[in-house]
Amino acid sequence: MISPVAKNDEKWYNDSAWGIKCFDRSSMDWTEHISSNADICHGKPCIRGTRVMVSVILDNLADNVDEEMILANYPSLKQEDIRAAIGYAAELARERFVSFKTG
Repeated sequence: MISPVAKNDEKWYNDSAWGIKCFDRSSMDWTEHISSNADICHGKPCIRGTRVMVSVILDNLADNVDEEMILANYPSLKQEDIRAAIGYAAELARERFVSFKTG
């Protein structure tokens, strides 16, 4: 499985809407790993340099497929790509506008 963020990388923030302290694991820059191009997979977000859609990675994780199996089934992926897919999903769940680097 994906290893947790090391303690020295931990970031906490206060969620003013809920008045609670939250742990932010999104310190990785997922935009370095994910891109969207209208000519590749109909513009669906993919791992950069591949045709592996982010949704495929997330579907596998949701189906309890472990990281090692995902990496074995998609040899072009790296562990960081899986983390980036999770970071992307977290960004969408925050209901923010998500922009991509082109190319």
